[in-house]
Amino acid sequence: MNAIAKTGGAGFALQPQNITEAMQMAEMLAQSQMVPKHYQGKPQDTLVAMMMGSELGLNPIQALQNVAVINGKPSIYGDAMMALVQNHPQFGGVDESFDDATMTATCTVWRKHGNKHTQTFSRKDAEEAGLWGKQGPWKQYPKRMLTFRARGFALRNQFADALAGLITREEAEDMPERDMGAAQRHEQPQQPARPALEHYAADSFKQNFPKWQAIVESGKKSAGDIVAMLESKAVLSAEQREQILALEEGAEA
Repeated sequence: MNAIAKTGGAGFALQPQNITEAMQMAEMLAQSQMVPKHYQGKPQDTLVAMMMGSELGLNPIQALQNVAVINGKPSIYGDAMMALVQNHPQFGGVDESFDDATMTATCTVWRKHGNKHTQTFSRKDAEEAGLWGKQGPWKQYPKRMLTFRARGFALRNQFADALAGLITREEAEDMPERDMGAAQRHEQPQQPARPALEHYAADSFKQNFPKWQAIVESGKKSAGDIVAMLESKAVLSAEQREQILALEEGAEA
């Protein structure tokens, strides 16, 4: 496997460069006893978790520790969801509380310069959903489960852009497979449309072209990879796109 090992103060993390390397890594990790049991022997689920983690800025190992595939849908642990939101550049603050008298969990979260949004989840809500007293965590740790449910709703409503539509693992495990799609849409507000991408400046294109040519000729990336990377950030003209794709023919020659 040619995945790049990125080094840093805390060690290194392998980063697959294409789908083939990602699948090879998923198969290798799925055979390891060091990954969570629900990924052992399941390279497909492992790959899905790695891909979702990549969307969230997590390296493969972090993804496997924090993302769980439930009923074919990726979800994330409640504590990890909080960490992702707190790392978001627009995070303004969060306040959580619990009322023992009414068994109600409250989560208030806000973006910088934005209004505070509050979500509650009570014993009554859990009873209506058929969760209260359910075997497992709801019976063993009811306060924590109420807290995770209020947190999940509040964070998703305010930071859908940071969570890529994920729901908490705790919520996913309580939900029949047929209801998974509805849960991911629950109370998520419409996000403002992303601004249209600008056209790639001609002078910058000319300046960077030799660098892309060297990358393609070295075999580190294909011309198609270069195009995909650039078009995620700017709009290429037909001529610019053809010039980059032509590098593939030059490298083969």
